[in-house]
Amino acid sequence: MAQKVTIEPVTRVEGHGKVTIHLDDNMNVDQTRLHIVEFRGFERFVQGRPYWEAPVLVQRLCGICPVSHHLAAAKALDVIVGAGTGEGLTPTGEKMRRLMHYGQMFQSHALHFFHLSSPDFLLGYDADPAIRNVIGVAINFPELATQGVLMRKYGQEVIERTAGKKIHGTGAIPGGINKNLSIEERDFLLKGADPLNIDKMIEWADSAVQFFKDYYMKNKDFVDGFAYFPSNHLSLVRKDGAMDLYHGVMRAIDAEGNKILNDVDYQEYFKHIEEEVKNWSYMKFPYLTSIGKDDGWYRVGPLARVNTCDFIPTPKAQKEFEIFRAHTNGKPNNYCLHTHWARLIELLHSAEVIKELLLDPDLQKDDLVTKGTKLNEGVGLIEAPRGTLFHHYQINENDQITMANLIVSTTNNNEPMNRSVNYVAKKMMNGQHEITEPMKNAVEIAIRAYDPCLSCATHALGKMPLDIKLYDAKGKQIDHYKS
Repeated sequence: MAQKVTIEPVTRVEGHGKVTIHLDDNMNVDQTRLHIVEFRGFERFVQGRPYWEAPVLVQRLCGICPVSHHLAAAKALDVIVGAGTGEGLTPTGEKMRRLMHYGQMFQSHALHFFHLSSPDFLLGYDADPAIRNVIGVAINFPELATQGVLMRKYGQEVIERTAGKKIHGTGAIPGGINKNLSIEERDFLLKGADPLNIDKMIEWADSAVQFFKDYYMKNKDFVDGFAYFPSNHLSLVRKDGAMDLYHGVMRAIDAEGNKILNDVDYQEYFKHIEEEVKNWSYMKFPYLTSIGKDDGWYRVGPLARVNTCDFIPTPKAQKEFEIFRAHTNGKPNNYCLHTHWARLIELLHSAEVIKELLLDPDLQKDDLVTKGTKLNEGVGLIEAPRGTLFHHYQINENDQITMANLIVSTTNNNEPMNRSVNYVAKKMMNGQHEITEPMKNAVEIAIRAYDPCLSCATHALGKMPLDIKLYDAKGKQIDHYKS
């Protein structure tokens, strides 16, 4: 009978999860599972509510990326109120939403890399967990830590001036937006008190990309060898193939770059994607129906977006995109830790887009809302920081929500996260008879690469609250770890 190691909770992610690792008679890893132990019931919570409440209600899913849910819901309701999809809004409505969204991307990517992932790179995955955290980064790399904090702060300032609040704002409404950007707000974001201005943010984002490339060149064997497996990739792209984090068509490619979904309308996503339920996790397992459950799973997020798009429409990010793609000779990149590299390219791209939008005079105009012939159903997709986010609603004749289906980014990444855990666990633990903290952290690094948003509660510092017992195949306890 196989025995198991349990890692609970997984730390430095947003939410609560655990990992179980099953061992065979030879103490080799036989099976691994990432369990999501929280229950999310928002699809039921919103039923019966007036549809216009959805953009405010559903963002309570998350305190880290509420803007993503706010905008995905608003985009679905644009369809319901007759405003069409992304191109149907007024120029001011669309561009204000884009500014809000790219501010969200900027702050979330800065938070994840500098606060949650950088300790593993800067201090070492096998460093003392008492210092392997954001406090350790602040002590040992104060300039980098300060940049990370201020970059997130700047993104939050963008959100406040577009959504009304830094967290759980109300700026996006069905058919548009409820405010424009004043000259004073624009000037604050363009050239506010140093260093909180957009040129400094672009400079720091660029330096973050250079930091990771330098780290990679010095630690190539570790980064490339950490976790690698071929997969499909899915994201939105602009109709001309450009990266577009706010709106576009659905594109999916296989591990060789062949198109599986060739730029399809996301209003019909349900024709292409289904979700499998497994009894050991509250999180579903999406897959492409044309391929099936076994092989139709896919990755979403920064790595997938850089793999699926043809180019990035801002100059500095495009330059880094070309370097990134050259690493795999133009083929899709399937190295898990390269997700951080892709994430920092998006950080730079987001800063460049923010500057372009701030210089656009449409943001000061007053035509904010579009409406047309009302429908009873709408779908909204957006590229959230962690990947493609799906919101789908149906309403009745009383304007009440009767059906809601949400496929969040982390759900899309469920199978790849499980495969990453399996890869690293086998590499680190096969044949071992002692639990070491670096072994457990290596498994967590595999999960953190995806920046999973399980909820917004777990940001552990110092010692991890773990109690793990390791048994051999005969049931004899051979090691015990308790923090």
